[in-house]
Amino acid sequence: MRAYLDHNATTPLRPQARTAMLAAMEAVGNPSSVHAEGRAARSAVETARAQIAAGIGTSAKNLVFTSGATEAANLILTPFLQRSRDDAPLDLLLAGAGEHAAVLQGHRFQRDKVESVPLTPDGTLSLEALSGLLQCNKNRRILLALQAANNETGAVQPTRAAAELVHAAGGLMICDATQAVGRIETTFAATGADALFFSSHKLGGPAGAGALAFSDESLHIKEALLRGGGQEGGRRAGTENLPAILGFAAAFAVARETMAGEAERLGRLRGLLEEKVKESWPESVFLSAAAPRLPNTSAFQTTGGKAHTLLMALDMEGIALSTGSACSSGKVRRSHVLAAMGLEETEAVRASLGWSTTQEHVELFGIAFARVAKRIRARRTAA
Repeated sequence: MRAYLDHNATTPLRPQARTAMLAAMEAVGNPSSVHAEGRAARSAVETARAQIAAGIGTSAKNLVFTSGATEAANLILTPFLQRSRDDAPLDLLLAGAGEHAAVLQGHRFQRDKVESVPLTPDGTLSLEALSGLLQCNKNRRILLALQAANNETGAVQPTRAAAELVHAAGGLMICDATQAVGRIETTFAATGADALFFSSHKLGGPAGAGALAFSDESLHIKEALLRGGGQEGGRRAGTENLPAILGFAAAFAVARETMAGEAERLGRLRGLLEEKVKESWPESVFLSAAAPRLPNTSAFQTTGGKAHTLLMALDMEGIALSTGSACSSGKVRRSHVLAAMGLEETEAVRASLGWSTTQEHVELFGIAFARVAKRIRARRTAA
């Protein structure tokens, strides 16, 4: 038996999502067609859109389906995000230093128009630094990109406080809610964001579906990234992926319905996992432990133990973990998030739990981790 503890990379498909997708695969009809089959497909897409939009606190017309969070980031990160068609282009993108690579690229902002906002040692955005940057750029139109929760450490970011600072300076804030939706309360009211984006497969839906949503209908993007048939209100061309969208909506519904209970359950399992780590490696340090964290996420460093060595050894023992972001083509890299936190060692092991995680999985982890820790310590002693 293997224990899959890497839900922040991707979550196993929920049964409800699979059922919805299989039903959609049996249907025939392009959502843009005017015949009965097309109208049925359109109705299913719009029902899914309304359901997801309501769950994050906006109206259906403000939500755009995409192929995932990365495409959504590419679409929204543009100087031409506007409230009025007469607005001048945005001058500067400020991005939290711990943002996902999909945001740090800046996309349609020129590289010299992107600045990083430092993190505090606990892995949250420095509001003091943000305030200083806004003051230094008070004559420029600012866009802040800040994730709701960090994918590597689980640190929940001060989005609402950051949004208040940015809005007071006349700017806009977008929020990468990929890790937060379905795990903690993530709405426009809770985050203060002007736009949110997130992905299906972190919720237990299929990969290849995501959403970009605006807080209100006044916000728009001057130029679409994908241009063609005018789907998604002209904001994203391409025939809608009906099975993926319906699987996305089904997973979103279950995640929202079970969120409170799951947060409590996963928080308990995370506590047990961290106890197991401490028992076998007492010097271990848990990152962002002083900050609010996602209830499912634990990132830790072991003194004298390389994270990638632990990762491979635990994989051989049947435990699937990560060293951070899974979006680097399978490569193990030093973490820019940990570097931004001021840590000398920029590798950590990340355990992330989810709907399919049981106490048995955590117990299996504890047994495997104890064996691996014993072997590594024995080698260190012999050396």
